[in-house]
Amino acid sequence: MSDSIQLNHLHKNYDRFALRDLTFSIKEGYITGLIGPNGAGKTTIIKMIMGMVHPDQGSISIFGQENSSDEASVKDRIGYVSDENFFYEQLTLKQMKKVIAPFYSRWDEEAYRKYLELFKLPELKKIKELSKGMKMKFSLAVALSHGSELLIMDEPTAGLDPVFRRELLELLSEHIQDEKKSILFSTHNTADLDRIADYIVFINDGRLVFNETKEALPEKYMLVKGGKELLDRDVRKWFTGIRETAHGFEGLVANRMEGEPYFKNIAICETPTLEEIMYFTVKGSVMHA
Repeated sequence: MSDSIQLNHLHKNYDRFALRDLTFSIKEGYITGLIGPNGAGKTTIIKMIMGMVHPDQGSISIFGQENSSDEASVKDRIGYVSDENFFYEQLTLKQMKKVIAPFYSRWDEEAYRKYLELFKLPELKKIKELSKGMKMKFSLAVALSHGSELLIMDEPTAGLDPVFRRELLELLSEHIQDEKKSILFSTHNTADLDRIADYIVFINDGRLVFNETKEALPEKYMLVKGGKELLDRDVRKWFTGIRETAHGFEGLVANRMEGEPYFKNIAICETPTLEEIMYFTVKGSVMHA
């Protein structure tokens, strides 16, 4: 199994934030979800991969080429969708497409026309007249119309209605059927990733929490619910994060194999959702309701 992207010991320092020694890979032929709270570093990572931000230390390999000097040929193989608008606001979609298409050696006009129709995009409207959701759809149409082997998406479902969001997820699942294509998908909506992701990369406070297959997470993590009388100092050490209420607690155990024999006869043990794993990991142990 080869890697579409390899990040090696990346560091990036800002005044109030830092990415610290990030090392992980994005596997070819799979959908990888990039999750984490606001400010965790997801967008910074994507911008570094795209060459829009440069790391202070470390290296990035894309398609096996490290910090490629031939950046144009690498970007020719990448489709990029951002929640920011990089298009010229005064142009119509038709005019903007004429600007964009020549940059891609494998631009497919037939595919582009198909996505225009599918997404109901008004070609003669100016970009400034479009809603955020319509701008996102246009960005998707462009990204899917030039034979990209790697699709990088930063919050692509932001601003989309639930019906189209479901359609988009189905579209991405179809796109990945070609086992040479890969998708890196950053989102706050973990339900989207529950549906389509193969791998999950979890970033918190500029550090890697895990890079796991989605199927491995239920075997690794466990959600425990029980009475507050169980929470002595030794029991608390089991939990990555605990939420306490007047009536009891729920907490995340990061080692299910060891935790389940201990808790199964004294508390309720459940499989956490991806959202619960992220919530308890980020919040830690200081939570009360």
